[in-house]
Amino acid sequence: MTEITDLAALRRAMAENAERPEGPARNARAEQLLAAAEGLNVPLAVIEALGHQLSVYNYSSEKDKMFVPFARLLRLWDERPGDFDAYETHSLHWVFKWMSAGMLDQPHIPLASIEKWLGEMERRYRLAGYSERAVRGAEFSVAAHVGDLARAERAYAAWLAADRDEMADCHACELYGQGLWQVERGRDAAALTAWRPVLEGEFSCAHEPHSVLAASLVPLLRLGRAEEARAHHLRGLRLVRPMESMRAAYAEHVEFCALSGNEARGLELLAERPAYFTDTGHPRSRLDFLAVVTLLTGRLTELGLGDGPVPGPAGRAWTARDLATHARTEALALAERFDARNGTSYVGDRTRARMARRPLVDRLPLGVRTSRTAPAAPSAATSPAPDAPAGETSLPALLAEAHRLADTLRPEAVGAWAAVARAAGDGELAPADRALAADHEAMSRGPEGAELFERAAELYAAAGDPGEALAARARGAYFHALRGEQDTALARVTGLSEEVRALYAAEATGVRQTASVLMSRARILMHRARTGAGPARDAEAAVREVPALVEGHGTPDEGDARLVARVAESWGMLAELAGAAGDRAGAAELLRRAVAEYVRAGVPWCAVEYEVQVAALAEEAGDREAAERALRAALEHGGPYLEPAGQVQLHLRIAELTAGRGEVAAAAEHALHATYWADEAGESGTSGAWARQQLGGYLLRQGRCAEAAEVLESALADLRAETHGDGAVVQARWWLGDCLEELGEHRAAAEQRLLAADIARHWPEQRDHATLAHLVADSLGSAGLVAEADRAYARAGELWRALGDTRLLVRSLRARAWLALREDSGTAAAEGLMTEAVAVCEEALTNTTDSRAVGSLTRELAQTHRQFGDLLAQAGGPGGTHFERAITLFGSLGPAGLHDRTAAELAAAELATELGHPEEAAARAHAVLAAYGNADETDETVRTRRAAAARLLGTAE
Repeated sequence: MTEITDLAALRRAMAENAERPEGPARNARAEQLLAAAEGLNVPLAVIEALGHQLSVYNYSSEKDKMFVPFARLLRLWDERPGDFDAYETHSLHWVFKWMSAGMLDQPHIPLASIEKWLGEMERRYRLAGYSERAVRGAEFSVAAHVGDLARAERAYAAWLAADRDEMADCHACELYGQGLWQVERGRDAAALTAWRPVLEGEFSCAHEPHSVLAASLVPLLRLGRAEEARAHHLRGLRLVRPMESMRAAYAEHVEFCALSGNEARGLELLAERPAYFTDTGHPRSRLDFLAVVTLLTGRLTELGLGDGPVPGPAGRAWTARDLATHARTEALALAERFDARNGTSYVGDRTRARMARRPLVDRLPLGVRTSRTAPAAPSAATSPAPDAPAGETSLPALLAEAHRLADTLRPEAVGAWAAVARAAGDGELAPADRALAADHEAMSRGPEGAELFERAAELYAAAGDPGEALAARARGAYFHALRGEQDTALARVTGLSEEVRALYAAEATGVRQTASVLMSRARILMHRARTGAGPARDAEAAVREVPALVEGHGTPDEGDARLVARVAESWGMLAELAGAAGDRAGAAELLRRAVAEYVRAGVPWCAVEYEVQVAALAEEAGDREAAERALRAALEHGGPYLEPAGQVQLHLRIAELTAGRGEVAAAAEHALHATYWADEAGESGTSGAWARQQLGGYLLRQGRCAEAAEVLESALADLRAETHGDGAVVQARWWLGDCLEELGEHRAAAEQRLLAADIARHWPEQRDHATLAHLVADSLGSAGLVAEADRAYARAGELWRALGDTRLLVRSLRARAWLALREDSGTAAAEGLMTEAVAVCEEALTNTTDSRAVGSLTRELAQTHRQFGDLLAQAGGPGGTHFERAITLFGSLGPAGLHDRTAAELAAAELATELGHPEEAAARAHAVLAAYGNADETDETVRTRRAAAARLLGTAE
């Protein structure tokens, strides 16, 4: 550790410590620096070290320690104010506000002492000539905390009425406090209006919009603005996660999870910050945290998960139920300490109300991986009928419901007939009802239930329905075919078809039963055609018999769902045969007919598969709009009967299509739904990871980088090259690197880009590898790692050279030149690299005849000369020659090079002014004005360049 020998060294060490993460290590270093300052025998050194110590305490979990250095600072001020410079004088008065809030947050400090301190603060501010704004703001905080609402309203009005001066909190922090008061008074919409400038980036500071994003979550949910709440959670959590001092804001993110059906994510957040359970330096934020822990674990207990393990205070294993009890006890005890100090019940009342909050939405998809803690509602396709005791639901009622569901072809019919069978027990059911129960049980078992159809047939026969008995046996034959017994099944169903035709001719059975047998025969022949065991022509002939029979009987009405569905299935089979024969247009038309019939039958969920096939044919034909319409229809038709895995695939395909036509926000919405359904389907690590990767890309394209980063990091936890392909992994890391770069996390961006490059370097085509290597260098340079960035640019340059990409090779050389200028005391290395860039570009131009390539390389050469001139000017050298060359080259590009040419002219004019050549500067400024003589006045670039030229002319004159 560097020895502190003077004030300059102390200041460097304090600045370095200020950049370290919040926490005990930073606090300990501040204590060491104070000790070092005391050894310098420089009063200002001690004052600055005390101020630094106070600041790091304030932004940590050890806020209770800041009173000691402040008391010492105040004593030094009262004894020797001349030892304080202007900055430290300002800082001393500034932290008066911290003391007011800090005292309020510590329940052992009496309210009378806080009120006395307010008076002292007001006196000292008046003496220093400051406005009352900060004082009234502090008074408002005290009144609001104790629940003196009348005084709080008065102080609030006085706070806003007082003049803003240098002691006022920044705009962002003030708006945060104003919004909180609106929420407290039940005015959520007004709060969000107050916070809008912070949320939109107009005002910010070291802790905003962090706090505003967190505070907005519950109000947004209450207002039904769940989409914004999700975005604020993803964006805001990323901001508060590394900041130890923001426990209260972190708690609001946990609370959001508890109120939005994301309890599992709430537990993940608790596990990330175990110290938050026990850090005691800031009791008020600890109370907030414990209240939210109580809410979350109480919710888990309510859902029947009270015995499940949860993260909690170190030293023992916790269940949700145990932690709920512990956290509630601790929170109420702490609230009671505040109330005893305040002489009101306000803190306790608010704490109990917070712990009792109810969920505001059932489950809000977040896009990041999470598991459902509440039992998922089963889809209607798999949901059994209620299995109520006979005493509560009568057998007649169950029978009526089972008949209704079977007649309308509802998937729940299988469960309903199972419920009838259980309710009847060994009791008597009518033979027809026993037949139906057996028939549905056989269907529920698939191929394994083939033999059970024989029992159903016997019961149908006993009930006097020979046609339905034949239909049951035909269904059994089809299931035998699915088990591989194709020849036996075909022989059996052929005989059954002859029998049913004879019965139908004798009017001994109906068209529905006859159509059912013929359909089973058609299914068996279709299965043989698919597997190559029989010709397609036999299958087609069998399929056509079904609609011919039904239509010969007269067009079935919509109430006869089974007959309409038989016709629809026939069109679907014929579409399959047409597609296999290469008739794509005919197949699409038949599929649309099948869909229409299923919808007419009142069973649109049966059309989902056909809509998906229509979409595939439309995409194959290049009609992406028709494909999207079909997929959206599939979603609509599937409704509650569409399984989660099907939802995933449909949403992902729609996302791809909508993104392809530029509707990225809509694509992101579908990808988000895909992530939700993947989690519901238990496919988080497979289709869920892919959906998150896609969602992250769509969010990045919208500029929502913080949200995208959270989603992509979640995706990368599950993306595997062997499952998703290494291209998916590279793309996710590439996108994540872009997000992190935009967020200013340059080192992390470099890491992600390097990991992606390490995979791409094994690919046969090396352009992606080269691009990533270049991006790694960009990130390293932005992070201030000059030597590392130079090596990365050099590697990228080698790759660009091997690929024959002169433009990007030149850019890597220019980047290295600028790095060399930053690193070296001289300019030789930088000039050498710029010279090489010029030579590479000129050589490429000499060897190129393609007109487009010539134009591109000319622009690159011009840009290189322009930057060469800038570099030399910054180094104090003569850059005019390069500026002149750049101007000439940009001019050779005609109108396409106009703006670049005038920019170079202005740069050369600036240099001429600095070198004391006003005539040259004026000539170049006049050249710029002449270049834009007939230009569009509404063009922002034109206006900016003209203004710069006019300014230079004024300087030159």
